[in-house]
Amino acid sequence: MKFIIPICIVICLGLIGLNATKLNTSTLFEGDSMTALITIAALACAILLLLVFRTSKQIEQKMKNKK
Repeated sequence: MKFIIPICIVICLGLIGLNATKLNTSTLFEGDSMTALITIAALACAILLLLVFRTSKQIEQKMKNKK
């Protein structure tokens, strides 16, 4: 679990970069640009969830060490 979360975050960041190249600023809410925006938002949510999960695991470890 220690290495899986950072790897997933790096993969998400790479996919965000890939989708950012598909954005067309003149027609941002049409066609492939809309799909890229939705995917970027979903990947940002995935990164946020991974960070929350990592923080909860750190808290869990600290609680175990206190006992």
